[in-house]
This record gives sequence, C-alpha cells and structure tokens, in this order.
Amino acid sequence: MRLFFALWPEGEIARQLARAASRLNLESHSRLVAPRNYHLTLAFVGEVADPKLAVLQQIGRSLLATRFTFACDALEFWRRSQVIVAAAQESAPGLIDLSARLNSAIGLSRETPRAHVTLARKVTQASVRQAMSPIAWRATSFSLIRSDTGGAESAYTVLDTWPLLDEVENR
Repeated sequence: MRLFFALWPEGEIARQLARAASRLNLESHSRLVAPRNYHLTLAFVGEVADPKLAVLQQIGRSLLATRFTFACDALEFWRRSQVIVAAAQESAPGLIDLSARLNSAIGLSRETPRAHVTLARKVTQASVRQAMSPIAWRATSFSLIRSDTGGAESAYTVLDTWPLLDEVENR
C-alpha cells in the first residue's frame, strides 16, 4: 500500500480552497482535484508492506507536536508537475518542524517541500495569474493516508489521525 502523512483540511478550509480552484481558468484537458482529495503532504512514505503499517501508526501516536497556523496565500503553476497549487509563501515553524520530525522518524532526510495543496492537474500552461485571498489554516491534527492510484483519480483513505497539542513540554 502507498502511504503518506498529511494535514487534511476540514470544513471551511476545504470550502475556501474549492472556491479558489473554481476561479481557475483551465484548459479543457486539465482537471480540478476533488475537494475530498485536498491535503498537504508532510512526509511521503511510499509503498509499504502491511506489517509496516503498525510501525507508522506508532510513529504518529508517539509524535508530540504543537498546533500551528499558516496561510495558503498564492496560486502557482508548477510546470514540471503540471499542477496548479495553493501555496504558502511562508511556512510556519510548526509546519516545518512537524514535517522534518515525521521525515526523520521514517528514515528520510529530505528537505521539506513548500507547503501546498494541489488544486488542478494536467495543466500544461499557466493561466492568467490570479490573485488569491489568503486562507488561514489552523492545523489541529495530522493523519496517515493511504493512496490508491488505480482509477482515473487518486482515492485517499484516512487510516489514522492524531491531535496536535496546545503545548508540548520536554520534547
């Protein structure tokens, strides 16, 4: 199974992202990501065998991190990936810390990518650059997600979710 840790936007955040996506001027072959699939990847695990699931769940359960707020405040076209994303121009220290700690726990020392949520795929050219009203996202939990990529559109299943804390003492 293919797994990753992510922030999952709830309620109003997902609605605001969907409104931003609905205003994109896309080519006919481009497609919007379904709002139910919006997420912000913290650490990509990749393909794992079933027995490793328990290890990943233990990592999530044991990781103590504080809540944080960041803003998705820019629409960007990423030519190489052929996507339009809602990106955070500045990453919150809490976001950077959570991502780095998860990557370290799963044995990766990757540089944390820019925080973003993919809104559209199969975009071959940038549309007229549009302004985006900042979307303030208060991260209160993180999840372990299974990605099934066999169909026309990826399907994501939340396997487990852990709360972020108001304060963390003695990390």
